[in-house]
Amino acid sequence: MTTSDDAILLFHNTMRITDGHVEGFREAIAQAVGFAERHGPQLMVEVFVDERRMTAHSFQLFRDSDAVRTHWKLADPYIQGVMEHCRVERFEVYGEPDDDVLAGVRAGIGDGELAIAPRTAGFLRFGGGAAGA
Repeated sequence: MTTSDDAILLFHNTMRITDGHVEGFREAIAQAVGFAERHGPQLMVEVFVDERRMTAHSFQLFRDSDAVRTHWKLADPYIQGVMEHCRVERFEVYGEPDDDVLAGVRAGIGDGELAIAPRTAGFLRFGGGAAGA
């Protein structure tokens, strides 16, 4: 699938894992990602853990703001489970969410830093490998 869509949103969440909670975080995030894979509207979810720095990075790609709202409704218990083991350090939004989603992000990150970068150009390619291959 190849698409170019001005409504696309990429979220990058940098989380500080609470000391002594790495395994709890790993278990909670695995459950949350498993649920998202089966039921969520995300086009992509990837999570990376840097134990040396006690941080985790979550990347989620959404088709639009409606997909974000659907994700929040479905996944709230899983999100809460993950947040028992960490706090948001920085949340980056790539794209332009609607006002409702932006307010929800702000409310959800607490004291974490928020950065927003509007889309300039790009494309998505899923399922086909390299172009021309």
